Amino acid sequence: MQLRKRLPSLTALLTLEAVLRRRSFTAAAADLGVTQAAVSRQIAALEEELGQALFLRKHRGIEPTAACLLLGSCLAQNFTDIADTIDAVKSSARDVVTIGATVAFSSFWLLPRLAAFRRRNPGVQVRVVSQDTKIDLGSGEIDLVVRYGRSPFSDGTVIASTGDVIFPVCSPDYLEQRQQGPLSTADDFIEAEVSDRSWYSWRYWLAQNAGHLEIRPTLQFTHYTEAISAARAGQGAALGWGVLVQSFLDEGSLVRIGTLELAAEGRYNVMLPLKARRRFAVDEAAAWIADALQGGS
Repeated sequence: MQLRKRLPSLTALLTLEAVLRRRSFTAAAADLGVTQAAVSRQIAALEEELGQALFLRKHRGIEPTAACLLLGSCLAQNFTDIADTIDAVKSSARDVVTIGATVAFSSFWLLPRLAAFRRRNPGVQVRVVSQDTKIDLGSGEIDLVVRYGRSPFSDGTVIASTGDVIFPVCSPDYLEQRQQGPLSTADDFIEAEVSDRSWYSWRYWLAQNAGHLEIRPTLQFTHYTEAISAARAGQGAALGWGVLVQSFLDEGSLVRIGTLELAAEGRYNVMLPLKARRRFAVDEAAAWIADALQGGS
């Protein structure tokens, strides 16, 4: 059945919400800019359609029935949501969304995909904050963040998350030149020597997959982005986080070495501040990142 046939008059529903909010036909009429008689007619028509009284008329006023309170609660919430959404759509042309992420996530995953988001939302301005130190959602400066780790988090709400796997990668040229077979001490190992140990080291990865192999990295960088750049340039093998290096695997500038991999303990979490104010740009960006991160694009 069509929605229109299931719903009473929108004018009558708006009138009911006003009467309930003001607890007076007269005050509701003033809010709506109509006469008290017009309010009474709308309520009477609504009662007839619903087949029951919505108010008990008393000498000193009106008293809503249980059914009236139930309907009124639903109306108040949904009318507020509609009004907020309309305000968000009206402001979308001047809306700005600030997205926070690590340098590696921004460089390898987010930035290559931003063009698709901007084509879908041409009026939205995007600001990206990239830093490897923790971004505090409670500061009010960031609208949404992609944070690696384990939930729950004290400063935000997770709306979507995805896991990752870590495996050795190198350039096609390096793969062709190295000796065939599993990793060995003959390989050149590129290490991301960062302070945040959520970035796994070669020592940790090898202990889980090839515990007998002791290696010494031949190249070390303080940023993961540099380690991957060196691997793409044919300088050796680096640890590839699947979500981050997938675009390089797709284009062929990186290839996997062998089939061994390690499931990451944490997850990439799309997060909003605990008291996020609903805005069109933030809603769109959060939904888009969540969908793309979970395999939508």
